[in-house]
Amino acid sequence: MIQAIVFLPLIGALIAGLLGRTIGHRPSEYITTGLLLISAVLSWVVFLPVAFGGGLVGAEVDGHTAVLKVEVMRWIQVGDMDLRWVLRVDTLTAIMLVVVNTVSSLVHVYSIGYMADDPHRNRFFAYLSLFTFAMLMLVTADNFLQMFFGWEGVGLASYLLIGFWYTKPSANAAAMKAFIVNRVGDFGFALGIFGAFMVLGQITFDGAFAAAGEFATTGLPVMQFLGWQFDAMTVVCLLLFMGAMGKSAQFLLHTWLPDAMEGPTPVSALIHAATMVTAGVFMVARLSPLFETSPFAMTVVLVIGAITAFFAATVGLVQNDIKRVIAYSTCSQLGYMFVALGAGAYSAGIFHLFTHAFFKALLFLGAGAVIHAMHHEQDMRNMGGLRKKIPITYAMMLIGTLALTGVGIPGSEFLGFAGFFSKDSIIEAAYAVGGNAGAFSFWLLVIAALFTSFYSWRLIHLTFHGEPRPAARGHDDHAAHDDHGHGHGSAYDHAHEAPNVMLVPLYVLAAGAVLAGAAFYGMFFHDVEHIEHFFAGAIVVDHELIEAAHHVPLWAKWSATIAMIIGFVAAYVMYIRRPDIPGKLAAQNPGLYQFLLNKWYFDELYDAIFVRPALWIGRAFWKGFDDWLIDEKISEGLGRRVQNVTSWVTRLQSGYVYHYAFAMLIGVAALLTWAIAAGGLI
Repeated sequence: MIQAIVFLPLIGALIAGLLGRTIGHRPSEYITTGLLLISAVLSWVVFLPVAFGGGLVGAEVDGHTAVLKVEVMRWIQVGDMDLRWVLRVDTLTAIMLVVVNTVSSLVHVYSIGYMADDPHRNRFFAYLSLFTFAMLMLVTADNFLQMFFGWEGVGLASYLLIGFWYTKPSANAAAMKAFIVNRVGDFGFALGIFGAFMVLGQITFDGAFAAAGEFATTGLPVMQFLGWQFDAMTVVCLLLFMGAMGKSAQFLLHTWLPDAMEGPTPVSALIHAATMVTAGVFMVARLSPLFETSPFAMTVVLVIGAITAFFAATVGLVQNDIKRVIAYSTCSQLGYMFVALGAGAYSAGIFHLFTHAFFKALLFLGAGAVIHAMHHEQDMRNMGGLRKKIPITYAMMLIGTLALTGVGIPGSEFLGFAGFFSKDSIIEAAYAVGGNAGAFSFWLLVIAALFTSFYSWRLIHLTFHGEPRPAARGHDDHAAHDDHGHGHGSAYDHAHEAPNVMLVPLYVLAAGAVLAGAAFYGMFFHDVEHIEHFFAGAIVVDHELIEAAHHVPLWAKWSATIAMIIGFVAAYVMYIRRPDIPGKLAAQNPGLYQFLLNKWYFDELYDAIFVRPALWIGRAFWKGFDDWLIDEKISEGLGRRVQNVTSWVTRLQSGYVYHYAFAMLIGVAALLTWAIAAGGLI
């Protein structure tokens, strides 16, 4: 069954990719989607026994660890290293199988309607299935090298999907940007793998965890570099986290994520909810025994996560593209997940990853339905009043927003949407960390919760409430006309609900956005015994932190809810009651507005620091070294010298005998002169 879960998407990708032109678009869609649906059902079959106390069927129990290993083949054998391709399934993997395959299968179904008019949709579905397979290889990895294979696979698939519309220059640029920025993180990840093998002497996870556990008695190893001494595990963990920063778009390596919106909307949903960006979170959770050996690395993860949550939330306040608002929301929510990981509350981070998959996929696919209804319009300033035209999509987006903003009653185990339970768990864990890092993270997360509520409800108000704005309603100078001058009406007038093939996935995701938090809160964060029983050794469980998180002050428990309410009220006042306020605020604070609108100028900063110098160096090597020195002076220059010499020599070959006789006479005279001068004839 595990083999089927992992390899069915690959089979679909091969069929659609290699035979798509032969069998046609419709069979390609149905085959890839059908195989993903089977894989998703089987994933739930694996997960439900774990979730409700039965444990993994067929798993071996070793102490507190329950893991099922399925060997696929012998992979690499070098010296003493005999590396097998093994599918590792424990509770953490089972969770990720459900997340990846459920969201991916629903995205496949949704894409049948969304991409119905695309002439290359067989290639699109092949890429989607390949993306899913690569992520499944990552989450079922049993060793570092196997994980790296899946890691690079999702990077390749994201490049193919972001740049799917390859005739669109902005899509090509976005795909290249995602690929290059991730190469920076992947370089650190590769070094981290090398370092882990050097320090731990193991490449399998079980061997590495066992070796790291021995450091508790033998002491942590030291790494020397250029005369400096560093804690070896700190260096290894920071390098591994560098890879997570790239894949999961954390602060400084986040710039590729909003540009990824250039791909089709189903791609955005798959990247942001289930595959690419969750890879870094999963990796840190999987390697939690290693990160636990370095408190400094854990603090770095905590602080970077908090900064990311705050930074992305500030940028989301002023974005006007409906997909980019949701994209920055993803970046911010990933920051929450890393705060949980850095705090040592790994189960809370995975809990938020689990719930986030449902409501973020719901929001992206809902946004796709809006874009579909508005004939590919994505600027929220050109919308308005759509709740009357597309009430079902409005209801779905409303559920996703309630889940994202964390609507619920603190202290309750049942009353709340999915995001309420998982996000509040992280905020409470950040408070429980204590110290400067804990306080810093706690307050940034609370402020980010306020901003999240504001920009989420801003999106709802601008898109669905109020009256249609002029650009949406259309005037005589904007409305489309046919060849006879008759108007076709505006995008708003023609707006309509998406077909059922696009709406059904929204219903399923909406159910998850409502129920996933309450249904699984006890397993992920209720108490230590529940968590330990549920994860069965798949991650590290910090007893003291979780107990402290459940006993934070009442005001700390209510802080996120209060922030959410403030954000909701502010958005209502500014976009419903007094819609003139945002424009006035932007005019009164042009510097701050432009700073946020331009995403803290990171793209411009990186362009000045990295891109332009790289181009200058490239041109210098091209024009100065290659063209001038190599081509002009060496290759072509020597060639011209040889040509000049040979031209001069050929002029001596006149073909007249008396010329040759004269040259011989001159030669004999020169020879005699030299001999006499040298005394040879005396």
